[in-house]
Amino acid sequence: MARLALRIGCAGWSIPAAYRARFPVTGSHLSRYAAVFDAVELDSSFYRLHRAATYARWARTVPPGFQFAVKVPRTITHGDRLRPSPRLEEFLPGPLALEDRLGPLLLQLPPSLGLEPETVRAFCAGLRDRFRGTVVCEPRHPSWFTPAAERLLAAFEIARVAADPPAPVAEAGEPGGWPGIAYYRLHGSPERYRSAYSEAFLARFAEGLRREARARPVWVIFNNTASGAAIANACWLRERLVA
Repeated sequence: MARLALRIGCAGWSIPAAYRARFPVTGSHLSRYAAVFDAVELDSSFYRLHRAATYARWARTVPPGFQFAVKVPRTITHGDRLRPSPRLEEFLPGPLALEDRLGPLLLQLPPSLGLEPETVRAFCAGLRDRFRGTVVCEPRHPSWFTPAAERLLAAFEIARVAADPPAPVAEAGEPGGWPGIAYYRLHGSPERYRSAYSEAFLARFAEGLRREARARPVWVIFNNTASGAAIANACWLRERLVA
């Protein structure tokens, strides 16, 4: 059977004490995490800029084939609200220092940010002038879930994230935009960022992933990290589909 084009990981590489036995006992948290998973979503980049040297060190810490999804800073998505600013130029040298360890850039938009086509088109054009890699976007305003919004994202080869729980509309639970990649962010349900997913839920999800990852690259990131559930859920899914 062909290997699935599937990456499974967590938002951050923290290893809760309850799950340390699943990982090597020596090394940094990142190196130990990367011995089990092949992907991570870097959340700290949302809150502060990291030096290019820091990204390069992280790249040297992980094995070949491992990749980082890097969250675009909130100063760009929430502060500037995708309007022109020099912040993109300040941010990009860091992720680019990851070289072949760089996966998607993630644009997580605030719930209050509706689709303003001209602003979004200008931002996406500026981003694509500077970065040709994979980009995914998690909008959280109803205006982004329309055929026109799908076409706009697809025109710039930007995939729309599939989020669980889906918000603000049911369509948010399915991938959209550019079809070249599917990127799932599982935030935990019913309590966001904390609740663990049941094995029944994960088993149903796994069957869909098995089919989808034969057709295109798929990323699955568990963001229910507040209680440590992300590690347990990601391990279960990985063992089901990859190990």
